[in-house]
Amino acid sequence: MLKYTSYILICAVSFAACKQEAALPKNTVVADAAVKPVVITEPVKHDSDDPAIWVNAKDPAQSLIIGTDKEEDGALFVFGLDGKIIPDKVVSGLKRPNNVDVEYGLMLNGRPTDIAVTTERLTHKLRIYSLPDMKPVDNGGLEMFVGDNGAGYRDLMGISMYKDKHGAIFAIVGRKNGPAEGYLGQYLLQDDGTGNVKATLVRKFGKYSGKKEIESIMVDDALGYIYYSDEGVGVRQYYADAEKGNDELALFATAGFTEDHEGISIYQLTNTTGYILVSDQGANRFHIFSREGTEGDSFEHKLLKVVTVSATQSDGSETIATPLGTAFPHGLFVAMSNNRTFHLYRWEDIAGKELQQIK
Repeated sequence: MLKYTSYILICAVSFAACKQEAALPKNTVVADAAVKPVVITEPVKHDSDDPAIWVNAKDPAQSLIIGTDKEEDGALFVFGLDGKIIPDKVVSGLKRPNNVDVEYGLMLNGRPTDIAVTTERLTHKLRIYSLPDMKPVDNGGLEMFVGDNGAGYRDLMGISMYKDKHGAIFAIVGRKNGPAEGYLGQYLLQDDGTGNVKATLVRKFGKYSGKKEIESIMVDDALGYIYYSDEGVGVRQYYADAEKGNDELALFATAGFTEDHEGISIYQLTNTTGYILVSDQGANRFHIFSREGTEGDSFEHKLLKVVTVSATQSDGSETIATPLGTAFPHGLFVAMSNNRTFHLYRWEDIAGKELQQIK
């Protein structure tokens, strides 16, 4: 009787954890000891939310972390891999920048230009900056979801960039609220003839449960898929190529989450293999799924491992499978933490003995 009573008391103290463990598939590897970051960035001014990684092709050790400071007088903060803010690259005066992503080689003024793209919620605009100098190339911003006048239908949140096999570059954009079908917008980005970027709507697509909201979006360029978190439901998968249609390909990560499904990132081992990481925000954990699916079903993403991290209430994250100097020899995982910082982890510390890493 005492043992049973003790079990009830433990669950009463940690109800969310007990609930989560019961919902996870049997034999799931759960690393309860929190993985420690190698670097914690200097804090942003208000509210850290979402990171992106820009790889310096000439010197990967000089790569950058771009992170949003989500407030009405918000900013894009830029950090070195040492976590220090680079003051002359910070973009201030943004109206609640929510998420950020990067893309390489957009042709502007006849030259390939790397860009950082962020969603500015209160103005309903995409803001675009050249990298690594962080200079605006958007002529004041690009209006999104023009004509969609439902409550929150134009308040921007998620962003992920997609480059197709022909080199065309698209922004996959989400919002605070939207219809049950067509929640996301896909916009083609091109030079407007003056060296600035213009956006052309290609399609609206994607199911929405209506339970909470959709914020985190991730594109797998190599395989041509879009993933996004329908919070409280799971991760939905679609083709990135609009010509392949708007049918949903998969809904996974539907069990074992304590609260919201949040940040999604991909660790790419090869062109076809690797891992999909999804934040379990309320538990300070990331669920790691197979990128390639199973032999019988390429859209069946099996849960491989659950990792506890030191970052708290993380909703924004990014992963890259590129060696970044001696500090991150097998790649980098970055997670937002709700103390206004971003945590930088070595991939091998996330992978442990269960997962692989690039050589």
